[in-house]
Amino acid sequence: MNMNSTGGQVIDRIPALASLSAFLTKVTGVLGGLALFVNVIVVFLSVIARYAFHSPIEWAEEVARALMITLVFFGVATAAGHGSNTGIDIFVHYLPEKLRGYVVHLTKWAMAFVALGLTRASFDLVNMSLSQTSENGMPLALFHIPVFIGSAVMAVNALTFALREQGRLVFRSLIVFAGIFVIAYGFYRALPDFMLLPAVLMLICFVVGILAGMPIAFTLALSAMVFFISNPTLPFVFFAQQVSAGVDHFVLLAIPFFLLAGGAMEINGMSPRLVEFIVRVMGRFKGGLNMTTILTMAFFSGISGSKTADVAAVGGVLMPAVKRTKQSSEDAAGVFASSAVMAEAIPPCVNLIVMGFVANISIGALFIAGIIPAAFILVLLLITAYFCGTRINIKDAYPVLMPRKQLFLGAAVGIIMIVMIGRGVVAGIATSTEISAFAVVYALVVGRLVFRELTLKATVELFIKMSAMSGTLLFIVAAAQSLSYALTIEMIPQYCAQFVAEIGSTYGSWLFLVLSVVVLVIFGSVLEGAPALIIFAPILVPIAIQLGYDPLQYGVLMVLSMGFGLFSAPVGQGMYVTCMICDVDMKNVIRPMLKYQAVVMAGILCIAFFPVITTYLPRALGY
Repeated sequence: MNMNSTGGQVIDRIPALASLSAFLTKVTGVLGGLALFVNVIVVFLSVIARYAFHSPIEWAEEVARALMITLVFFGVATAAGHGSNTGIDIFVHYLPEKLRGYVVHLTKWAMAFVALGLTRASFDLVNMSLSQTSENGMPLALFHIPVFIGSAVMAVNALTFALREQGRLVFRSLIVFAGIFVIAYGFYRALPDFMLLPAVLMLICFVVGILAGMPIAFTLALSAMVFFISNPTLPFVFFAQQVSAGVDHFVLLAIPFFLLAGGAMEINGMSPRLVEFIVRVMGRFKGGLNMTTILTMAFFSGISGSKTADVAAVGGVLMPAVKRTKQSSEDAAGVFASSAVMAEAIPPCVNLIVMGFVANISIGALFIAGIIPAAFILVLLLITAYFCGTRINIKDAYPVLMPRKQLFLGAAVGIIMIVMIGRGVVAGIATSTEISAFAVVYALVVGRLVFRELTLKATVELFIKMSAMSGTLLFIVAAAQSLSYALTIEMIPQYCAQFVAEIGSTYGSWLFLVLSVVVLVIFGSVLEGAPALIIFAPILVPIAIQLGYDPLQYGVLMVLSMGFGLFSAPVGQGMYVTCMICDVDMKNVIRPMLKYQAVVMAGILCIAFFPVITTYLPRALGY
């Protein structure tokens, strides 16, 4: 490696820093996995105590929330150590190669800057809470110490990756980043009375972060952090306080629990058995393999809760069969992406949980409200797959067929799990978080006792992996909460609400629905699911209610519209994940995918203009 002497001095320090980063990543990985394991036990036992012994554990929810914060910040620190927090180079890809290298490296310094800033703010937050206790007597510091530790480890990991380049690139990009900071700070000092400055800097950071390909969570956090730094009326500790508060909610535990249940199903053999079962049933029909993809995505949505996790799980199992039967990989990618949009409305989708949480809508009612819309789009996709597909030879897809007894058993236990989740939601037996804990225990017990494929080592690795995945996902929610707080301070949601309300009242409520779909499709492609919902749901849902729309109908419409943007070419980040899993180029997917996207959009518009599709079932069940 060719470096100048200055660069060599930095590179010489990397082995020690890299060793520290690796050690801390292992520690946070184990502790994050342990926090997730203990949390499952706490929630599971609290439900048993309440229903079996009629004696609820009063401290269970507070402990679960503290463990939740621990697994989120230890999980995201672990993911940072593994380099999992990568951005999507949608726009950077078109820059000249040399310039692209500098832009990408600037984002690494920005990530380190965010982690260091969060470390400093969370340290102050811990000091403030040392003498405070919760309602049940728990020290509040227990809720904030994991934020500080996770942020500090994340800072070490971010610096390690920032320094892991050629010395000249490291120093030039650092000088540029420092220069930008000095210029911005100087402008701030020169114009202290310029009240729009915090909002302007926040917007600039957001736009530049998106264009530069910075991970969305760090883009959101950077924008919020710069706002707090440049606003003299707000203590900087508020930044850490809002980030922590973003995930300090018991209901959000359903997200890591459902992810864990889906991961357990994949490892314990339930998922491959269920997929092969559907292929062998549907494969005899015209377009059978594409119909299998659609149905399998629907089944997996009711288990894993994450659409990217669904695509990864189903694609990993089905794509080999697609290639063995010589089907079009590009067409398969289009089916995967379109099915993922449909599956956004199938409980227990993560974004339905986020939607209910931020818009104060019953999550159980949202789960039920999404069933008929999802089934409606599913039928449209199945019809399209039938007319546009071809027949396959099942023996080409699976040269070695699994014995029927094992196949039926695997499919049966998977379906039982889905029915258990659905029955629990419909009957109101427990909350979505409690049901998700039962789903985890069920998947682990089945994998260990029925299939005997879930070993102790695999279980430990599963908890560590799901802790990192949950941390990455929920850190987006935490960062979005801090940005949402900054937007609220600047009255931006109120201005937007007033503008959109005037459009709806002047030109008709139908235009409000159309604008909502367009806005969510656009921002859903850039922001991913949770941030778009966290920012826009509190603004748009009250307006929809004011215009006479049912919050359940509008909530499902928002989730589906956001999903359409997420899995649409050429910008949607979910589409990039789909193309990567299917091993195809996006430019080759756009044309074969258009027919499926047109069908999905037609379904979304029907849901928008025919409320009964969404509201019939929840009203019939008393919601």
